[in-house]
Amino acid sequence: MTLDMAVNLTDAMFKTTIIVVAPVILITFIVGLLISIFQAATQINEMTLTFVPKIVATAIGLIIFGSWMTVKLVDYTRGLFETILTITR
Repeated sequence: MTLDMAVNLTDAMFKTTIIVVAPVILITFIVGLLISIFQAATQINEMTLTFVPKIVATAIGLIIFGSWMTVKLVDYTRGLFETILTITR
């Protein structure tokens, strides 16, 4: 295994990770931002008001994007195993 192959594998790993987690992270970020704006406007500083909606939004995001995320991860893993087979030959 050369240094270029290791760098390419690491690059693909990071790109796949960012692509897979981005939808759920963005949904959680948007919900958190909306809750923060609501809290600033109403001056309600209840701790559960911040956590519960974010957890619900994360669960909904995982339900919506879960199958797509699984397909992306399976494709990456399949490609990784094919690369490992190529390297070991």
